[in-house]
Amino acid sequence: MIRLAAGSTVVALVILFSLGTPVALAQSVPTPLEHFGHEIGADGTMADWHELSAYYRLLAEASPRISIETLGQSTLGEDFLMMVITSEDNHRKLDRYLEIQHLLADPRRVSSKAEVEALIQEGRTVVLLTNHIHSTEIGAGQMPARLAWKLASSEEPDILEILDETIIVLIPSLNPDGTQMVARWWHEWRGTEWEGAPLPRLYHQYSGHNNNRDWFFFALPETRLTVLHAHNRWKPQIVYDTHQMGNAGARFFIPPYIDPVEPNVDPRIVGGFNALGSYMAADMTRRGFHGVVTGAIFDIYTPARAYMHYHGGIRILSEAASALVSNPIYQELEDLRPARDYDPRVMSVNFPSPWQGGRWGLDDIVDYLEAGALSLLRNAARNRTFWLESFVGIHEDAVAGWDRWPQAWVIPAGQDNHMGLQQLLRVLTTGAVEVHRAEASFQATVPADGSSSVRTFPEGSYVIPMQQPYGAFAQTMLEIQDYPDLREYPGGPPIRPYDATAHALPLLFNVEAVAVESLLGTELRLSEPIEQITEHVFEVPGFLLGPDAPRIGLYRAYQEPMPQGWTRWLFDGAGVAYEEVRNQELRAGDLAQRYDVLIFQDQSPVSILTGFSETIMPPPYAGGIGPEGVEALREFVENGGRVVTMDAATDFAMDVFELQVRNAVRDLPPEEFYIPGSILRLNLDPHHPISDGVPTENIAWYWRTSRAFEVEDDRARVLGRYGEEDPHLAGWVLGEEHVAGKPALVEVDVGQGSVVLFGFQPNFRGQSVALWPLLFNSLR
Repeated sequence: MIRLAAGSTVVALVILFSLGTPVALAQSVPTPLEHFGHEIGADGTMADWHELSAYYRLLAEASPRISIETLGQSTLGEDFLMMVITSEDNHRKLDRYLEIQHLLADPRRVSSKAEVEALIQEGRTVVLLTNHIHSTEIGAGQMPARLAWKLASSEEPDILEILDETIIVLIPSLNPDGTQMVARWWHEWRGTEWEGAPLPRLYHQYSGHNNNRDWFFFALPETRLTVLHAHNRWKPQIVYDTHQMGNAGARFFIPPYIDPVEPNVDPRIVGGFNALGSYMAADMTRRGFHGVVTGAIFDIYTPARAYMHYHGGIRILSEAASALVSNPIYQELEDLRPARDYDPRVMSVNFPSPWQGGRWGLDDIVDYLEAGALSLLRNAARNRTFWLESFVGIHEDAVAGWDRWPQAWVIPAGQDNHMGLQQLLRVLTTGAVEVHRAEASFQATVPADGSSSVRTFPEGSYVIPMQQPYGAFAQTMLEIQDYPDLREYPGGPPIRPYDATAHALPLLFNVEAVAVESLLGTELRLSEPIEQITEHVFEVPGFLLGPDAPRIGLYRAYQEPMPQGWTRWLFDGAGVAYEEVRNQELRAGDLAQRYDVLIFQDQSPVSILTGFSETIMPPPYAGGIGPEGVEALREFVENGGRVVTMDAATDFAMDVFELQVRNAVRDLPPEEFYIPGSILRLNLDPHHPISDGVPTENIAWYWRTSRAFEVEDDRARVLGRYGEEDPHLAGWVLGEEHVAGKPALVEVDVGQGSVVLFGFQPNFRGQSVALWPLLFNSLR
């Protein structure tokens, strides 16, 4: 203790400041206003990633509550940052808390129930906060700066309790490239007639909005950095993920979600996000936040958006209503529109306090997202024992194995598809699944036509025992999905799933994986788990490499569709040379001087032809290829060029080249025909070069923009058909008889050239590895 003489008030204050008292800490941590020159969320403001990342580093320098780490580089080379925020005392023991997390996540490493209870009492709730994966959702990128400042400097009792009882892992931007490019674009046109114009490119170099659909394929470096360094390292009990949505309804969404639930999600996780989301909604409502809805809009079926649900954590998705980029909007109550799950103008059980209309701005978005985060953190702190006990129970049940799971999955040795096998092993090991190799041949009972049979597996087969902490992830990746038939009312339209309904990797990768009911004998010898595989494997036919490769042009519109970005991802990763073709170049003509093949990904004819309106976009980003581009394409093909089209772009090709081919399912109502992202059977012509090196019994990825064709053109060759007898392999297929046996892949001769029509998507988010060879072969 320091003793002071009477009259030493000033000296006392100086000494207290120097010792790091609350007042000194608050004064030493720079405020957002001091750093940015404006408050976070102020009208007409938007900090870019360089400004934001500099601020986070300043906070870490100024506050002992924050440490910061550069995990690696984003796709375009920006620093990918992660902060750990907790009390100064907890920071001194972070290694111990990390050890506790790993012990609680694997009951095999804990000797007794008493040890588990002691670890729970010692441990802390780990909360992962992820932000701004979707870069045009401005508030989700700005809010973390204010939240981090509060956690770094505040002495409010609630904040101190949060810091004492939780460890917060904060990733301020899951897409730093997009955070930077959107801010740069907005500032470029700020104050002009084009302020607020849409970005003329995807806001992630390859995936655009689909970067939030990469949580099991791990295609992108940002996903891999987050999974390896946040999820797998810290094993959070809770994840809070910030987003924005449209503004015609609620002001804020948080769980509970709507059905269906993917069947490998632990019941404790479902109960956890129901309880926490309901608490947050009640807490925010009592604090005066109106327009909060739960139990609406979003389901949790696909693991592409929910890695944590298979790794012991719950995902709290938060969605705030959007404004006009960073400027406010004004809405009346009657401007809002009813949704299937609620009416935003009327009080209901899942929407107790309607927003009455008025001004809605970036500051409101930041306030709601931050209020949600603080409500969640208060719950995580005050219910630390509950969250850790639930976490333990999830992993204890996984290690015991679920009744619906097989004893093991086996990937037999000797399969020809090296690329698909390596991709499958990469996904499983990145997802922390333990994969072994059999050191000798062995026998096991396997399901067969409603009964069981004995099968012998060769030495070197990969074995995935299902009694392990992340068996749920293995199961959902390896089994066939049977999505429920959900209707708005009996016999009525289908309830549209939020995303895809199939993700069976053995089908998508063309790899055999066998569910084993029981392993026979006692001498099964397995290796230690194989090393983690993180790098992608690509195999490219030789004709696409070297100086004699076809000259490929990939149409890149300013109104760019996401599948176009995924095609660039595949070509860049595989080393396939190509050039981007813009509207101006197509309109200029003389295409044969530069290209042999032109690719048009999934994009509507209107978008290709007309693009963005001149009223909303500055030149040269307005417009499409126009009539000049159409004539240039006709000349290109007539003189020997090839045009390859996918999904909606096939309609463009049918029109431009006057093909006697049509979409056979275009006019069917959804209650009769609906395939919202499923895997179908595909039978290929074995005599056509497009099938070289490809199994003729294959898969097709049928998306919402996919087609089945009627072909009446004498110049056409049907290269592939959807399965005649039973086209449905995985996911939700309503009205499969309408596609059964229909042409799915067609080539039509036009003059000296040809046009290829993919009625399905050969490269869906990078995941349809089995179809990459078809896409490559179509470029001959």
